[in-house]
Amino acid sequence: MWKKSSISSKSGRNEVIKDENKYTKGEEENKACIIDWEVRPGGLLVQKRVGVSAEANSVAGPMIKIKVSYDSCYHDIIVPAESTFGNLKTILCDRTGLHPNVQRLLFQGKEKDENECLHIAGVKDMSKVILMEDPASKEMKKMQSTSVSCEAIARVKVEVDKLSHRVVAIEEAVKRGTRVEDRDFVGLTELLMIQLLTLDSIEAEGEARAQRKKEVHRIQSFVDMLDNFKARNSNFVSNCNGTSTVTTKWETFGPGVGSLTAPNQLLQSTKITQNWEVFD
Repeated sequence: MWKKSSISSKSGRNEVIKDENKYTKGEEENKACIIDWEVRPGGLLVQKRVGVSAEANSVAGPMIKIKVSYDSCYHDIIVPAESTFGNLKTILCDRTGLHPNVQRLLFQGKEKDENECLHIAGVKDMSKVILMEDPASKEMKKMQSTSVSCEAIARVKVEVDKLSHRVVAIEEAVKRGTRVEDRDFVGLTELLMIQLLTLDSIEAEGEARAQRKKEVHRIQSFVDMLDNFKARNSNFVSNCNGTSTVTTKWETFGPGVGSLTAPNQLLQSTKITQNWEVFD
């Protein structure tokens, strides 16, 4: 009796295990039957490929080379033929630095929408596409660049104003006849030249360019003034070191030759007589 019951219990367990396996296999079959679908460019519904990157799933087809013209340069771009112009903009962003939102792609003289597919638009291997920057973006960049340039020029102007006070101080000293050291002229001139080089490194257009030109002329005028003051200061120093002393002490002479007064009486060394000697 005991053996039969054990046999029956074993058989019951085996049946339960078989039923569980059947359910698990059924679930796996149901999972295997689940298919992921995706929409390809152009509206084609296809099965999503497993083990492939998202970019590869989003575009498919043969690879083509496109020549993109931008700013007098050509960029060779290799993309799948079924890519969109939006995909092309993303690639061009890395090449040119232009954000996709400010890019305009023209093919055969017409601007293309970023959702339009390349192959549908007629883009083939070695086709040419023109890339342009949005005019509004270019104008915004120009305004920002002008603002930055004006700020840089304003900083230089503040420094030159400080140096101009020293130029005026040297001018007053030279006019008073006060001696100024040469190192003062040299040091101030070098500081002005540094500001001149700073202005030269600033890229400016329009109003900023006019401001830069005005400040350059002002610095050059200060440098010329210092050169003139230095020359006047050098002449003043040389005159002070080379002066001669004039005295009013006169040498006096006795009466006679070389004197301003005639002698009181003539000194005679011989005696004149009336006695004549007669010779035979």
